[in-house]
Amino acid sequence: MTSMQAATLYIGLFCLFMLALKVNVGRVRTKHKVGFGDGGNQPLQRSLRVQGNAVEDVPVVLLGLLGLGALMAPVLLVHGLGASFLVGRVLHAVGLGGSEGSSFGRSVGTVITLLVMLVTTGACIWYAVA
Repeated sequence: MTSMQAATLYIGLFCLFMLALKVNVGRVRTKHKVGFGDGGNQPLQRSLRVQGNAVEDVPVVLLGLLGLGALMAPVLLVHGLGASFLVGRVLHAVGLGGSEGSSFGRSVGTVITLLVMLVTTGACIWYAVA
């Protein structure tokens, strides 16, 4: 597997992840009969926030992985970042989706997300100028 194939693998996996978040929002909307906005409904607010948070973070890292793939960075680096990021985002989604306050999943997922973003940023810059 090339680094570009690895990057593309994570793009596909994150497409599935984002689809799952979207389906969850629809499920919660249907359950609570809220057609527009959040209707002041806390479970819907949480599911919307989980999806919104992913929309904020996922594209940035996927662009970084794609850039690393294009620059032929080591495949293990792309897999390490992609797999760690996926684990972090799933933990964050479960943690934030399951409780209003702080939770293990939300906290650990946030830390993993930030670390992956930082390493991806550094790796993109490194491989671009090396």
